[in-house]
Amino acid sequence: MYKELMHRANLSQHLTTWKSVKSRLEDFSMWSVTAIIIATLFAQVAIGQPPNNSHFSDVDIDTVASGILGNRGPSTKPTSRCKAFPGETAWPSVSDWASLNRTLGGVLLNPSPPASVCYPTSASFNTTACNFLFNSASQSTFWFDDPVTVQGTWPQGLTCPLVRNPQANATCTRGGYPVYVVNATQPKHVQSAVNFAREKNVRLIIKNTGHDFLARNIGAGSLSIWTHNLRGFEFISDYKQPGGRYRGPAAWVGAGLQVYDAFRYALAHNITLPAASCLTIGSYGGWISGGGHSPLSSKYGLGVDQVLELKVVTADGKYVTANPTKNEDLFFALRGGGGSTYGVITSAIVKAHPAINLTIASFNFNLGNTPSSSPPSNPTITNSTAFWLGFNAIFAFAIPVVDAGGYLWTNGLPSGPGFAMQVQVQMPGLSPGEALAFTQPLLDELNGLGIPVANITVRTQVYSSQSSTGAGGAPGAGGYFASRLFPRAAYVDPVLFSKAMNASRVLVEAGYTFHGLNMAPTLEAAGHPYPAGVNPVWRESVMHADIFGFSKLNLGTATDQQVIAAQLALTQLMEPLKKATPGGGSYLNEGDPHEPNWQQSFYGDNYSKLVRVKKTRDPWGVFWALTTPGSEEWKIEGEGGLLWRQNGRLCRV
Repeated sequence: MYKELMHRANLSQHLTTWKSVKSRLEDFSMWSVTAIIIATLFAQVAIGQPPNNSHFSDVDIDTVASGILGNRGPSTKPTSRCKAFPGETAWPSVSDWASLNRTLGGVLLNPSPPASVCYPTSASFNTTACNFLFNSASQSTFWFDDPVTVQGTWPQGLTCPLVRNPQANATCTRGGYPVYVVNATQPKHVQSAVNFAREKNVRLIIKNTGHDFLARNIGAGSLSIWTHNLRGFEFISDYKQPGGRYRGPAAWVGAGLQVYDAFRYALAHNITLPAASCLTIGSYGGWISGGGHSPLSSKYGLGVDQVLELKVVTADGKYVTANPTKNEDLFFALRGGGGSTYGVITSAIVKAHPAINLTIASFNFNLGNTPSSSPPSNPTITNSTAFWLGFNAIFAFAIPVVDAGGYLWTNGLPSGPGFAMQVQVQMPGLSPGEALAFTQPLLDELNGLGIPVANITVRTQVYSSQSSTGAGGAPGAGGYFASRLFPRAAYVDPVLFSKAMNASRVLVEAGYTFHGLNMAPTLEAAGHPYPAGVNPVWRESVMHADIFGFSKLNLGTATDQQVIAAQLALTQLMEPLKKATPGGGSYLNEGDPHEPNWQQSFYGDNYSKLVRVKKTRDPWGVFWALTTPGSEEWKIEGEGGLLWRQNGRLCRV
């Protein structure tokens, strides 16, 4: 049982010694819930310890495959239309799984859903453990350190929701959670898992911290490669990219390194590592596979532009280096061409920029029934025309912000009887006084419209000094959403800009949150890196807008018909916005799973090349994820029109 719980080094906040860990394990002896290897607790990387690079050579992997699986692997597609599924004769036997576990050195897990401890009908039922989930788990790293938990549970099927005192006959089933999980702490673990899944025709999924919006990290009847513990960091003072333009400081980072850990290392080395805005995300897996935006995108480019080299396990089980001179097709595809598709990233070498401060000028204004100028940084007005003119003025100000290397963060959303506009002008490298002076023309314009914004909040800090304990609350059901990349042309053309703002207003008035992130990740800002598979539309864009329907429908209680209708309604409401932003696209990591013509919207003109890489690198169909290149050849049985639900069997179309 002592193998069944592991947390990272900072777990000392609530499990400080082996004695306390052992005691907690004994208290929660029913917890096959969070099967994570305890030994990892005492093998955590220290500052400067590089990622674990232990792997099988090509000869080794042939030997392992032959000895454990019986042959090297099929050279053509499996004859079965569907992936093997539990309960069928094609599903690997108990001895097969035991053999895999021996090859892995004991890191194969068979975890139950965490909430199973709250169900009297479950073999894992444990009142003490259930109370921990409700009372203490959110103050720890528990949810991010759990091998199956994902941040939006609706695609899993809601077959085991976290419920206090469920009905006596309520059941908890696995649903879309994987059956087995490989707690990968070194590349050879990933190689063994890939070979097993390919040879046994088992669905393979990849999960890091569980943040993926589109449920590409869960799947019924699957084997999961859990990359969360592929950690490590090494600073490289002078790195020359093979075949590339970059020479300078760099960092070797593990795929499982979370943003707050990367920032801790960066702060210690007085460098900057552009990363995701959410500090608990693992930036060096799905974030860079989708493109990756940050508050520094106008200054240093996208996440993909930081990558100088990748270590990857491919569908044939090989561990390879991808850079501009080796496996160039993978280096292209894995940087923005979709995650869980071409291989498993185990580590990356990324650019290390000089330390920089990020200064943020923040203010809000509201439309309501009663005017108020208090506080002056968050006034309320009653004039609807003035509010929406202010809405337009905010986004018009995006051009000077991004052209100065900044990032304009906004939320337009329903609030009480009216609406709210939340604004952050984020300026890398400026002092508070400089940032305030830069923002003053916008404030003057708003005041001229009758929106009395004053005494705005300005704060500054070293970008890498943002910190977190890694704690996080229990995941909810999630929500539905869409996104749009606004090309610069939609801003500088007055007619298009007016249409785009009107379409955005319609979305907010319909009850959606319009989350506009303004940035300009041009090739020039990125330093003209080696070509990447990311959607080329990003290079001409000045805003990535997320449109969230979280407040309009509770997915935890909605019927399938209600979810289908809600997503369809949003998809249709997006059409005027698309027409007002010709040449735009959508961010694949935060896009509508029902996006019409998603191949073009998510990948642009790179799609056909990405499909060729997919078919060349993975002719067996080992990797699959929704709305990734080549994914249209497969579907989830029984999804009932809800494409991002993952609690059914994966079959070829």
